[in-house]
Amino acid sequence: MQVGTRGSSLAMVQTKNIITSLKDITNEEIDIKIIKTTGDKITDSQLYNMDVKGIFTKELDKAVLEEEVDFAVHSLKDLPSELTEDLEIIAVPLRESPNEALVSPYTWDNLPESATLGTSSVRREAFCRYHHKDVDIRPIRGNIDTRIKKVVSGEYHATLMAEAGIKRLGLIKHIKERFSLDYMTPAAGQGALAVVARKDTEKRKVLEALTHTASYHEVMAEKKVLSELGVGCQWPLGVCARTNGNELELQSILLTKKGELISKHKIKGPISNAESIGLEVAKRMMEDC
Repeated sequence: MQVGTRGSSLAMVQTKNIITSLKDITNEEIDIKIIKTTGDKITDSQLYNMDVKGIFTKELDKAVLEEEVDFAVHSLKDLPSELTEDLEIIAVPLRESPNEALVSPYTWDNLPESATLGTSSVRREAFCRYHHKDVDIRPIRGNIDTRIKKVVSGEYHATLMAEAGIKRLGLIKHIKERFSLDYMTPAAGQGALAVVARKDTEKRKVLEALTHTASYHEVMAEKKVLSELGVGCQWPLGVCARTNGNELELQSILLTKKGELISKHKIKGPISNAESIGLEVAKRMMEDC
């Protein structure tokens, strides 16, 4: 069996974790094929200035479609709302933390006046405005290691990042502060992985065994909001579902790029109704727009 992945340190760690899990399910040998995506080749622009649909996934999905690899491992938040017709998210493994984290020598409340904060996320920038932070926001690109080094070296006072990636790379010592999901709501699918394969794959049963049921329902609820609203990286949308037993709570917030509140909703319901809950949240948000 062969798996396709990006070549970044995070993508490799994520893929190797999936392979380790698969070794408990199958005796089949699994080889890694590194595939460079459009997003990996562009390093000098903010994501919301690009046509970002599938920017980190398109080439990987092409390799799966053309059967160069059996499946691909993605950070779920990188996936477009709708996959190519012949592809499917076959599995969503146990989700890591969806929370946002501050990487800085300073706490959030003690950042210097007009501190330089590196982010190329329109959502994170909008949340800074929403919370009236006096920061000088500047673009920052590169993998997790690179962005952390830019803060450690003093090029930036701080940056905001997904806690999950930092933890997966064993760089948790660089996290100064972890934000609550209410204070800084993450992107849909943050912290989750997606195992994508052809719908007609012969490896379905093996790959499906990787799924963590609660994590799957969480991200399906979140993706439903995203697909119904039809927004992506170009809009400051935070959406996150969490499960507690058989109950799922979904929260979503849409801001303007200047950080003004457009819509904010939170709904609870049975975990089995995850996508219906996502649909209801999207409906209420569209009524506010």
